Amino acid sequence: MPDPIRLATRASRLALWQTEHVASLLNQAGLPTEIVPMQTIGDKVLDRSLTKIGAKGVFTEELEESLRRGETHLAIHSAKDVQSTIPPDLELLAFLEREQVNDVVISFQEDFDLAKPGIMLGTSSTRRRALLRRFYPLAGTAEARGNLQTRLRKLEEGQYDALVLAYAGVHRMGYDGLIRHVLPADRFVPPVGQGSIAVESSRFLDNELKAKIKQALDHPDTHRCLLAERAFLRTMEGGCSIPSFALATLTSAGDVRLHGGIISLSGEEYVDFTQTAPAAQAEGLGMAVAEHVLGQGGSAILASIREQRGEL
Repeated sequence: MPDPIRLATRASRLALWQTEHVASLLNQAGLPTEIVPMQTIGDKVLDRSLTKIGAKGVFTEELEESLRRGETHLAIHSAKDVQSTIPPDLELLAFLEREQVNDVVISFQEDFDLAKPGIMLGTSSTRRRALLRRFYPLAGTAEARGNLQTRLRKLEEGQYDALVLAYAGVHRMGYDGLIRHVLPADRFVPPVGQGSIAVESSRFLDNELKAKIKQALDHPDTHRCLLAERAFLRTMEGGCSIPSFALATLTSAGDVRLHGGIISLSGEEYVDFTQTAPAAQAEGLGMAVAEHVLGQGGSAILASIREQRGEL
């Protein structure tokens, strides 16, 4: 077994926080670790939106290549950044317990009002932009790339009145005091995986070691929910540049409830569906919800988005 276990991570403060958290859990289980920071294409190319970079796995590819070369043993990702389909030589070993899933609005203006006409909101997410156009049509949106600290600097410079971000990152970096609005998760449904940390390895990593890693890191309830969400995303054939969304939760009876859907770029067209199934059928549930959404107009929304982007 490797000694230490080498953890590949993006070099941002948030990514390093997440990887240090993983390392601490592994250390508690008696598994020594070493953190290996690196830059991904999504970190290097900041003058274009994610949809215009055009690459799949913009925040994961370099980390995955280090697994293949045997330079590292685990890659630590924000679960929402992981592609819907994992290459056959790699696997997702664990999902850590999920943080609160909501999107939040942060601002240096203590009296910031999301309903005020003419405000400018910074976000790099097509899903958030579309939902803001639907629910807050008087607000403008502007591209906000870069790590959290870079975005906060742009906010302080006045490029935006507020930023729309995931609560998990804001909370983990200690910026709770800037939160002005917590957006309801039943309207601003999060993207697949938001709030969880995913741990990826080569399929050829020692099986005994993989079992120890999973035991130390995996949160079974979160894992069940993400199985449903990721099956939804695979069936939708959407990535981070498609404004789809899905949130799975566990009922009091232990079943999985999945709310998934898609919204047009303009925010005018919106298709969603909610269904519940036994936890053992989580992946089938994700596929069923996606197929229903596609059949009720989701396919037309997807086709329109791809046509607008010149992908057809």
